[in-house]
Amino acid sequence: MLPESKPAVEIAPSVLSADWTRAGAQIEAAERGGARIIHVDVMDGFFVPNITVGLPIVKSLRRATRLPLDAHLMIEKPERYAEQFVEAGANMVSVHVEADKHLHRTLTAIKARGAGAGVAINPATPLVALEEALAYADYVVLMSVNPGFGGQTFINASLDKMRRLRGMIRERGLKTRIEIDGGVDLRNIAEVVAAGADIVVAGTAVFGGDDPERAVRELREAAVEWV
Repeated sequence: MLPESKPAVEIAPSVLSADWTRAGAQIEAAERGGARIIHVDVMDGFFVPNITVGLPIVKSLRRATRLPLDAHLMIEKPERYAEQFVEAGANMVSVHVEADKHLHRTLTAIKARGAGAGVAINPATPLVALEEALAYADYVVLMSVNPGFGGQTFINASLDKMRRLRGMIRERGLKTRIEIDGGVDLRNIAEVVAAGADIVVAGTAVFGGDDPERAVRELREAAVEWV
Protein backbone atom coordinates (compact mmCIF):
# COMPACT_ATOMS: atom_id res chain seq x y z
CA MET A 1 0.00 0.00 0.00
CA LEU A 2 1.15 3.56 -0.75
CA PRO A 3 1.29 5.82 2.32
CA GLU A 4 -1.64 8.23 2.26
CA SER A 5 0.41 11.01 3.88
CA LYS A 6 2.87 11.21 1.02
CA PRO A 7 2.24 13.32 -2.10
CA ALA A 8 1.20 11.34 -5.15
CA VAL A 9 3.31 11.22 -8.29
CA GLU A 10 2.09 9.91 -11.62
CA ILE A 11 4.24 7.36 -13.44
CA ALA A 12 4.13 7.76 -17.22
CA PRO A 13 5.67 4.73 -18.96
CA SER A 14 7.28 5.64 -22.27
CA VAL A 15 6.36 3.32 -25.12
CA LEU A 16 9.68 4.21 -26.76
CA SER A 17 11.10 1.33 -24.71
CA ALA A 18 8.22 -1.08 -25.22
CA ASP A 19 8.33 -4.22 -27.33
CA TRP A 20 6.12 -3.21 -30.25
CA THR A 21 5.22 -6.82 -30.99
CA ARG A 22 3.31 -6.87 -27.69
CA ALA A 23 2.91 -3.21 -26.81
CA GLY A 24 -0.79 -3.54 -26.02
CA ALA A 25 -0.19 -6.24 -23.42
CA GLN A 26 2.72 -4.33 -21.92
CA ILE A 27 0.64 -1.16 -21.59
CA GLU A 28 -2.14 -3.13 -19.91
CA ALA A 29 0.40 -4.56 -17.47
CA ALA A 30 1.79 -1.11 -16.70
CA GLU A 31 -1.75 0.13 -16.04
CA ARG A 32 -2.35 -2.71 -13.58
CA GLY A 33 0.79 -1.60 -11.77
CA GLY A 34 -0.60 1.90 -11.34
CA ALA A 35 0.50 3.80 -14.45
CA ARG A 36 -1.81 6.74 -15.08
CA ILE A 37 -0.34 8.24 -18.28
CA ILE A 38 1.25 6.71 -21.38
CA HIS A 39 4.13 8.79 -22.72
CA VAL A 40 4.69 8.82 -26.49
CA ASP A 41 8.02 10.11 -27.80
CA VAL A 42 7.67 11.58 -31.28
CA MET A 43 11.01 12.14 -33.05
CA ASP A 44 11.65 13.36 -36.57
CA GLY A 45 15.36 12.72 -37.17
CA PHE A 46 16.03 16.47 -37.44
CA PHE A 47 15.39 18.07 -34.06
CA VAL A 48 16.84 14.89 -32.52
CA PRO A 49 19.02 12.22 -34.18
CA ASN A 50 16.37 9.52 -34.24
CA ILE A 51 13.02 8.73 -35.86
CA THR A 52 10.19 7.13 -33.92
CA VAL A 53 6.39 7.12 -34.03
CA GLY A 54 3.94 9.45 -35.75
CA LEU A 55 0.23 10.12 -35.99
CA PRO A 56 -0.85 6.61 -37.10
CA ILE A 57 0.80 5.03 -34.04
CA VAL A 58 -0.88 7.51 -31.72
CA LYS A 59 -4.21 6.60 -33.29
CA SER A 60 -3.47 2.91 -32.68
CA LEU A 61 -2.41 3.54 -29.09
CA ARG A 62 -5.63 5.43 -28.53
CA ARG A 63 -7.51 2.23 -29.34
CA ALA A 64 -5.20 0.17 -27.12
CA THR A 65 -5.64 2.06 -23.85
CA ARG A 66 -8.02 4.35 -22.02
CA LEU A 67 -5.15 6.04 -20.20
CA PRO A 68 -4.27 9.62 -21.19
CA LEU A 69 -1.72 9.77 -24.01
CA ASP A 70 1.11 12.26 -23.53
CA ALA A 71 2.66 13.11 -26.90
CA HIS A 72 6.11 14.66 -26.54
CA LEU A 73 6.96 16.28 -29.88
CA MET A 74 10.73 16.26 -30.37
CA ILE A 75 10.39 17.64 -33.86
CA GLU A 76 11.09 20.74 -35.86
CA LYS A 77 8.17 23.08 -36.51
CA PRO A 78 5.92 21.37 -33.96
CA GLU A 79 3.29 24.06 -34.47
CA ARG A 80 2.39 22.38 -37.78
CA TYR A 81 1.45 19.11 -36.12
CA ALA A 82 0.48 19.76 -32.48
CA GLU A 83 -3.25 19.99 -33.15
CA GLN A 84 -3.13 16.90 -35.37
CA PHE A 85 -1.81 14.87 -32.46
CA VAL A 86 -4.77 15.97 -30.37
CA GLU A 87 -7.08 14.89 -33.18
CA ALA A 88 -5.25 11.55 -33.31
CA GLY A 89 -6.07 10.93 -29.65
CA ALA A 90 -3.39 12.60 -27.53
CA ASN A 91 -4.70 14.09 -24.29
CA MET A 92 -1.48 15.99 -23.62
CA VAL A 93 0.88 17.50 -26.20
CA SER A 94 4.22 19.12 -25.42
CA VAL A 95 6.45 21.11 -27.77
CA HIS A 96 10.05 22.17 -27.27
CA VAL A 97 10.86 25.76 -26.43
CA GLU A 98 13.94 25.36 -28.64
CA ALA A 99 11.85 24.37 -31.68
CA ASP A 100 8.75 26.58 -31.56
CA LYS A 101 9.09 30.29 -32.28
CA HIS A 102 5.44 30.96 -31.45
CA LEU A 103 4.83 29.13 -28.19
CA HIS A 104 1.84 31.18 -27.12
CA ARG A 105 0.00 30.41 -30.35
CA THR A 106 0.82 26.70 -30.22
CA LEU A 107 -0.05 26.25 -26.55
CA THR A 108 -3.36 28.05 -26.86
CA ALA A 109 -4.19 26.05 -30.00
CA ILE A 110 -3.56 22.77 -28.14
CA LYS A 111 -5.81 23.91 -25.30
CA ALA A 112 -8.51 25.02 -27.72
CA ARG A 113 -8.62 21.43 -28.98
CA GLY A 114 -9.27 20.23 -25.43
CA ALA A 115 -5.85 18.82 -24.55
CA GLY A 116 -3.24 19.71 -21.95
CA ALA A 117 -0.49 21.92 -23.35
CA GLY A 118 3.13 21.39 -22.36
CA VAL A 119 6.49 23.04 -22.92
CA ALA A 120 9.60 20.84 -23.06
CA ILE A 121 13.09 22.13 -22.31
CA ASN A 122 16.48 20.51 -22.96
CA PRO A 123 19.14 20.06 -20.27
CA ALA A 124 21.39 22.93 -21.39
CA THR A 125 18.57 25.38 -22.15
CA PRO A 126 18.24 27.94 -19.33
CA LEU A 127 14.96 28.28 -17.49
CA VAL A 128 14.74 31.92 -18.51
CA ALA A 129 13.55 30.62 -21.90
CA LEU A 130 10.34 29.50 -20.18
CA GLU A 131 9.51 32.66 -18.26
CA GLU A 132 6.92 34.08 -20.65
CA ALA A 133 5.47 30.69 -21.61
CA LEU A 134 4.83 29.33 -18.12
CA ALA A 135 1.51 31.11 -17.73
CA TYR A 136 0.15 29.36 -20.83
CA ALA A 137 1.47 25.86 -20.08
CA ASP A 138 -0.35 23.16 -18.16
CA TYR A 139 2.94 21.34 -17.61
CA VAL A 140 6.67 21.57 -18.30
CA VAL A 141 8.65 18.58 -19.55
CA LEU A 142 12.07 18.97 -17.97
CA MET A 143 14.51 16.84 -19.92
CA SER A 144 16.99 15.09 -17.66
CA VAL A 145 18.82 13.53 -20.61
CA ASN A 146 19.60 14.89 -24.04
CA PRO A 147 16.55 13.94 -26.12
CA GLY A 148 16.73 11.44 -28.94
CA PHE A 149 17.37 8.03 -27.38
CA GLY A 150 16.07 5.89 -24.55
CA GLY A 151 18.17 4.29 -21.85
CA GLN A 152 20.40 7.28 -21.10
CA THR A 153 21.89 8.22 -17.73
CA PHE A 154 20.13 10.83 -15.61
CA ILE A 155 21.83 14.24 -15.60
CA ASN A 156 22.13 15.09 -11.90
CA ALA A 157 22.11 18.85 -12.51
CA SER A 158 18.45 18.39 -13.46
CA LEU A 159 17.56 18.18 -9.77
CA ASP A 160 18.67 21.73 -9.04
CA LYS A 161 17.07 22.91 -12.26
CA MET A 162 13.78 21.32 -11.20
CA ARG A 163 13.93 22.98 -7.78
CA ARG A 164 14.44 26.35 -9.46
CA LEU A 165 11.59 25.66 -11.87
CA ARG A 166 9.32 24.77 -8.95
CA GLY A 167 10.28 28.10 -7.39
CA MET A 168 9.40 29.98 -10.58
CA ILE A 169 6.00 28.32 -10.70
CA ARG A 170 5.32 29.03 -7.04
CA GLU A 171 6.40 32.68 -7.29
CA ARG A 172 3.94 33.23 -10.14
CA GLY A 173 1.09 31.52 -8.33
CA LEU A 174 0.67 29.01 -11.15
CA LYS A 175 -0.54 25.41 -11.13
CA THR A 176 1.85 24.28 -13.86
CA ARG A 177 2.96 20.70 -13.30
CA ILE A 178 6.51 19.42 -13.74
CA GLU A 179 7.16 16.29 -15.77
CA ILE A 180 10.69 14.86 -15.63
CA ASP A 181 11.84 12.82 -18.62
CA GLY A 182 14.98 10.74 -18.91
CA GLY A 183 17.05 8.33 -16.85
CA VAL A 184 14.68 7.96 -13.89
CA ASP A 185 14.66 4.56 -12.19
CA LEU A 186 14.41 2.96 -8.76
CA ARG A 187 17.77 4.40 -7.72
CA ASN A 188 16.84 8.05 -8.13
CA ILE A 189 13.05 8.42 -8.30
CA ALA A 190 12.70 9.38 -4.62
CA GLU A 191 15.18 12.23 -5.05
CA VAL A 192 13.48 13.30 -8.27
CA VAL A 193 10.10 13.50 -6.57
CA ALA A 194 11.59 15.34 -3.60
CA ALA A 195 12.95 17.94 -6.03
CA GLY A 196 9.46 18.70 -7.32
CA ALA A 197 8.36 16.25 -10.02
CA ASP A 198 4.62 15.68 -10.46
CA ILE A 199 4.89 13.29 -13.41
CA VAL A 200 7.78 10.86 -13.92
CA VAL A 201 8.43 9.44 -17.38
CA ALA A 202 10.01 5.99 -17.23
CA GLY A 203 10.89 3.95 -20.30
CA THR A 204 13.61 1.38 -19.73
CA ALA A 205 12.76 1.26 -16.02
CA VAL A 206 9.28 -0.03 -16.92
CA PHE A 207 9.62 -1.88 -20.20
CA GLY A 208 13.28 -2.91 -19.99
CA GLY A 209 12.43 -5.97 -17.91
CA ASP A 210 9.88 -8.73 -18.23
CA ASP A 211 7.24 -7.43 -15.79
CA PRO A 212 5.97 -3.87 -16.45
CA GLU A 213 3.26 -4.27 -13.80
CA ARG A 214 5.78 -4.93 -11.04
CA ALA A 215 8.15 -2.27 -12.38
CA VAL A 216 5.51 0.47 -12.17
CA ARG A 217 4.40 -0.65 -8.73
CA GLU A 218 7.98 -0.58 -7.44
CA LEU A 219 8.57 2.87 -8.90
CA ARG A 220 5.43 4.19 -7.21
CA GLU A 221 6.48 2.71 -3.89
CA ALA A 222 10.03 4.08 -4.19
CA ALA A 223 8.71 7.52 -5.16
CA VAL A 224 7.16 8.06 -1.74
CA GLU A 225 10.11 6.94 0.36
CA TRP A 226 11.70 10.38 0.60
CA VAL A 227 11.45 12.38 3.79
